[in-house]
Amino acid sequence: MSKQAEQNYLRLTGDAGRAHSINKPFSDNYCGVNLASIGAIMTLLPPPPARILDMGCGGGWTSVFFARHGYEVIGQDIAQDMIELARENQARQSTELNLTFVCADYESMTMDGTFDAVVFFDCLHHAEDERAAIATAYRMLKPGGTMITHEPGEGHATAPGSIEAMKLYGVTERDMPPHVIIRHGRAIGFSEHRIFPMQHELLGIFYRRQTPKIFSRSGWLLTKRVLKAVFRPSERASSIVKMVK
Repeated sequence: MSKQAEQNYLRLTGDAGRAHSINKPFSDNYCGVNLASIGAIMTLLPPPPARILDMGCGGGWTSVFFARHGYEVIGQDIAQDMIELARENQARQSTELNLTFVCADYESMTMDGTFDAVVFFDCLHHAEDERAAIATAYRMLKPGGTMITHEPGEGHATAPGSIEAMKLYGVTERDMPPHVIIRHGRAIGFSEHRIFPMQHELLGIFYRRQTPKIFSRSGWLLTKRVLKAVFRPSERASSIVKMVK
């Protein structure tokens, strides 16, 4: 798998891929989950008008959401055509946004270290060297700044969808569980970390069609699952991770 494949992805997916990217999250089958996820991340960020570096922004929907909430945002992506699509996405907005897009490699980019937060939203698992990407985030942050990752856990790389994407487009699809992110982050210099459950996990628990009664066996098992998901998130599962410089 190669960085060139990541740069070629939009072209290889054609008009359908382009339409999907520019209309996210509303074009995505997981729209509701993605909206819940971006909301969860906003609650973990410092309040606007903090300065945010949105890594691997693709077509720019996450960057637009952050900017519309009042943040000063720089969106980064390795693919020039994705950056052009993100700028088109920005132009479609009905209001002026404090938003800039740059084409760069997040494993080696150099910018001033004046960001209050760096976000990896479903993009760190595409890295060839995730430690280098996390080190970049560390350099970009002010002292006390926050890195937030929203990444798939163990088993992602061998999931059918990931295997198909790697076969069709040559992109990198890797497991990126919390214990990997935390290990690298701590070694690089981050001083604190916390793991939060993914929104799809919480939605699966709380928004079932029918919730078992708590005193039934199934209800007790559900209660244990809720407690574990909320208070003891797995270091191996898909998760949100927050680390502080």
